[in-house]
Amino acid sequence: MAQSLVKNLIHLVYSTKHRKPWIHDDVRDRLFAYQAGIFKQWESPALVIDGVEDHVHALFSLSKNHALKKIVEEVKKGSSKWMKTDDAAGNKDFQWQAGYGGFSVSQSNVEEVRKYIENQAEHHRRMTFQDELRALFERHGIEFDERYVWD
Repeated sequence: MAQSLVKNLIHLVYSTKHRKPWIHDDVRDRLFAYQAGIFKQWESPALVIDGVEDHVHALFSLSKNHALKKIVEEVKKGSSKWMKTDDAAGNKDFQWQAGYGGFSVSQSNVEEVRKYIENQAEHHRRMTFQDELRALFERHGIEFDERYVWD
């Protein structure tokens, strides 16, 4: 092939440090818009970003030019710095957790995952973040050790 054509859709999940409820309603939409800008800058456009006070879900198309680890690092680093500014939350102590969950999504499941992400507030009235992440790990066949997942 003369050209490299790639489409890798990723459902990314990550939490605030110790799942502190730092993502308040008044900053949430602006945070997600800011993160969307970072995804775009790294050639990995977000299809949807949503979440609740202690974690974020994003569905995005991973660039063929950058590793997943780099994209996550840049989104978390940039948005953490932004959350610490007075234009955002002004919380000098804001931090993201060290790790993340990244799950591949087939094109045929994009709408299902999009709806799942857009419905986070309702979803978390019935399920904790920990139970949600355990279910995602199980659904995607990811083995994990509880001692190293929660920080």
